[in-house]
Amino acid sequence: MEKLNIYEFIYYRFDDLIAALIKHIEITGMAVTLAIVVGVPIGIMITRKRNIANLVINIANVFQTLPSLALFGLIIPFLGIGVLPAVFVLFLYALLPIIKNTYIGITNVDPAAIDAGIGMGLTSNQILTMIEIPLALPVIMGGIRVSTVINIGTATIAALIGAGGLGEFIFKGLSMNNNNMILMGALPSALLAIVVDFIFGKIEKALIPRGIQN
Repeated sequence: MEKLNIYEFIYYRFDDLIAALIKHIEITGMAVTLAIVVGVPIGIMITRKRNIANLVINIANVFQTLPSLALFGLIIPFLGIGVLPAVFVLFLYALLPIIKNTYIGITNVDPAAIDAGIGMGLTSNQILTMIEIPLALPVIMGGIRVSTVINIGTATIAALIGAGGLGEFIFKGLSMNNNNMILMGALPSALLAIVVDFIFGKIEKALIPRGIQN
């Protein structure tokens, strides 16, 4: 098997590769979805309470500064091993770009647009949903894209705590000194990040109101 080139190696292990790829997508998808559900409302909330904005962003930044392997290790005594701790750690890593970009996007909305909404008699919630969020959406989507791409790479480490995914091939390959095994995990992970970034770019463009598209 070691004499096979990478293409032949992947061909013979294709079923294993697809199963690991699906698991990788599931772990990343759950973590980013949870981060969106939590992070976007927090980002909106701190635009209304700007005196705590720096505190909230700095707390989220702490998780980004911790090495991912160390954070996985710290979580094990509380959540054990497997998918749950992996999703939780990736969720923490995804929070900062989403919170920060939501905050920046909304606070940088042109005040003239807000004033126009006030002049039309819109309520604060209507201004948020009809003016601020649509205008801030490109920046918010940028944060989501960054979080997703980062998490696809970080999720490979989750294999060390039994979560599965493409990282299993990388670490097995390292232990066996098998470059084909390493590449079978690394190449699909990199390709997945590129594809997801492209898809999110298309979604971002589709969600942006036509009036503010370039």
